[in-house]
Amino acid sequence: MKLKFSNLMLMGALCLSANVFASGGDKPVKAKSPNDPPKKFIDPANMDLSVKPGDNFFEYANGSWIKQNAIPAKETRWGSFNILRQENTDRLLKLLTEVSKTTGQPKGSLKQRVGDLYASGMDSLTIEKKSYTPIKADLARIDKITDLKGVINEMIYDRVNGVGSPLFGFGVGQDSKHVDTYITQLRQGGTSLPDRDNYLKDDARSKKIQEALKTYITSLFTLTGSSADVASKNANTVFELEKTLAKSQMSRVAMRDPNVTYNKFSVADFSKTTPHLNWVKLLPMLKVNGQDTVLVGQPAFFKDIDALLASTSVEDWKTYLKWNVLRNSASSLSSPFVKASFAYSSALSGQQVETPRNERMSGLVDGSLGELLGQLYVEKYFTPAAKKYMIDLVNNLKVTLGDRIKRLDWMSDATKAKALAKLNAFTVKIGYPDNWEKYDGVVIDRNDYAGNLKRIAIWRYNYNVTRLGRPVDKTRWGMTPPTVNAYYSPTNNEIAFPAGILQFPFFDFGADDAVNYGGIGAVIGHEMTHGFDDQGRRYDADGTLRDWWTKEDAEKFQSRATLVENQYNAFTVLDTMHVNGKLTLGENLADLGGLNVAYEAFKKTKQGQSNTKIDGFTPDQRFFLSWAQVWRGSQRPEAAAQRILTDPHSPEQFRTNAPVTNMDAWYAAFEVKPGDKLYKKPEDRIKVW
Repeated sequence: MKLKFSNLMLMGALCLSANVFASGGDKPVKAKSPNDPPKKFIDPANMDLSVKPGDNFFEYANGSWIKQNAIPAKETRWGSFNILRQENTDRLLKLLTEVSKTTGQPKGSLKQRVGDLYASGMDSLTIEKKSYTPIKADLARIDKITDLKGVINEMIYDRVNGVGSPLFGFGVGQDSKHVDTYITQLRQGGTSLPDRDNYLKDDARSKKIQEALKTYITSLFTLTGSSADVASKNANTVFELEKTLAKSQMSRVAMRDPNVTYNKFSVADFSKTTPHLNWVKLLPMLKVNGQDTVLVGQPAFFKDIDALLASTSVEDWKTYLKWNVLRNSASSLSSPFVKASFAYSSALSGQQVETPRNERMSGLVDGSLGELLGQLYVEKYFTPAAKKYMIDLVNNLKVTLGDRIKRLDWMSDATKAKALAKLNAFTVKIGYPDNWEKYDGVVIDRNDYAGNLKRIAIWRYNYNVTRLGRPVDKTRWGMTPPTVNAYYSPTNNEIAFPAGILQFPFFDFGADDAVNYGGIGAVIGHEMTHGFDDQGRRYDADGTLRDWWTKEDAEKFQSRATLVENQYNAFTVLDTMHVNGKLTLGENLADLGGLNVAYEAFKKTKQGQSNTKIDGFTPDQRFFLSWAQVWRGSQRPEAAAQRILTDPHSPEQFRTNAPVTNMDAWYAAFEVKPGDKLYKKPEDRIKVW
């Protein structure tokens, strides 16, 4: 799984799947009445038993369910994760509806701010009346710019005042080679499309997406009063500028090496490489004072944009800056802007109808005040029993991974000792933070939706930059409690499992161990393995980006990782688009390692040591079927194509099939033989962790 990061902190995350909610008790789920059948955690009705498991395990485990469950019009894909996320959304909506109707709460209280933010977003009448009034002042200010200095000042103003982040990325995060210290960081940015290749490729799909962006730009400028001709001209101006920026950006694969993106400069020296961007003067304008060094992710990009600033007319930059305002605010303005935004995103994803407003607002509140809303969520939907179960399970898998490291036949004792030290240093976060973020100073007005969003953005910016000079707060979470996901942070050497993921098909108190270990057990193992994937392995026990491997062991790891890369490179979607084995390597290694660790831990349980069948399946079969149903789902062609380009996770069918083909136990469980399509000779089965 992978989380992207506002503070440039690298995190491995699971991403993509789930189903129903756990009962919340510490005993098996009971039927509603004596006549109700017991819950089937592995249901043959969801399987396609006409498919041999050795030919396509994903189809065997999920085929009937996929055929019977079309993707809803408001979704780009549909499966286990999406169902669980929808159920989480429904629960959040119940909380938000209730709290938003309870007026008269003390100003600044948790319920007042959560309830009023949701209410302001649901007040469509007021939003419609305002049209694009909330951004008129921003557009007028840009109109007054007369020179390059004004352009640069506007780019700084936009960041500090919650308008947007044009041209490049900026923030404060951990120094990955001095993890107890925060440092100013700069990174490439400035583009609208999801990936640089969206601008640079000229195939039919890329051209369609490029035209969709130009249409979107044209629409938003037209909605703010530009003539059709001017709006069209503006679209071409913006697109060509962004295409130039894309050419200067590093690829996603190149940025997978954290040493490549770790470039520390003195502020004065870096300013010499960008004569039009004097960081000695700009950093104080960004509220960064007293800093003599800066981390730059892609130095060449900044040299290029500095030259571009000088070679591009002020009028073109003003157009670009207006576009920055428009694209960052469109979804919060009146319905014509929202519809234009949806038309654009639909071209990228294939989504057929807009997500309902209440669901969009639920996500917005979670993303904006997530640790306020999260307190309400945890109070109602997460139990101490679930947390205790997870702690015990994590400890079991941690011991198991340690045992596996000790038995590795390709790693020296010296490197093993350091790997075990890193594993033992893992911090584990389960459910929700011990210390909740209070969002002090954030004012929420029930009648000012756009204003609320700007005030939250300003608060987030100030919160980020004021961390400079303070001790690194390792108690902070990278996800909110209702999130259906998990992550590993290499700079904190921590694994985290929000309350939202601790539900079926990952986990259920009423399920047998095979189901829980094949679900949440594999998730835990996945996140642990991220600490030792191609990126995570570069960080040591305290999270420092520092090499702790012998040269020989690093080479042996790389040779095995290359085998995994090559296996996934051979997979295709939409007939011709190959999975990018380099881009997805970290997640693929984590899937392979996580499933192996979970299986070995499962075999220590009473059920794991038996052959007692449930619903016709042996314990080992249930374990692997549980893994497969976690990834159950399908997606629209547009979404599939975009994910191949941008997503560090492989498509679900390959996440299901590829790891099991490297596990002897799966072959035995389903009697997979030579001649079956997924069969690999024992000597070809890849073993890493």
